Amino acid sequence: MIKLPSLGDEVSVWMDAPPAKVWDLVSDVTRIGEFSPETFEAKWTRGSTGPEVGAYFAGHVKRNGVGPTYWSPCRVTVCEPEKVFEFSVGTDAMTVNNWGYRLEPKDGGTLVTEYFRMEPSLFTRVYWTLLGALRGRTNRKGMRTTLERMKAVVEE
Repeated sequence: MIKLPSLGDEVSVWMDAPPAKVWDLVSDVTRIGEFSPETFEAKWTRGSTGPEVGAYFAGHVKRNGVGPTYWSPCRVTVCEPEKVFEFSVGTDAMTVNNWGYRLEPKDGGTLVTEYFRMEPSLFTRVYWTLLGALRGRTNRKGMRTTLERMKAVVEE
């Protein structure tokens, strides 16, 4: 039996800040450009103005920090203040992947986990089988960078 690579990953960083302070960063998509090495700006769209299930936003991405830029349409799928903020990336007709943040109070601060998972489809399985190892390393590095930059801000 062939073992297919996992269609997702996660990175966790402990921050010396309460969940409420971390929540303000992870759920404010307009600030992602301060933290992410690939998504350099984002804006609420379709009349959405803040984090809630069903809210839409678009992220302006420069893959691997090089090459052409593009806008990725996103929709908030889980919004539990101070616990989980998750969004899908794709069109109304098709979700390509999901990204999110889990917040867990721990040792007087917050353990913050950023994660992604590809939606299982023939396209994503072929893509991930061919490029998953490379893209996975890039995603892990990007998630760690994002979380470390957030940590620096919430611990100021």
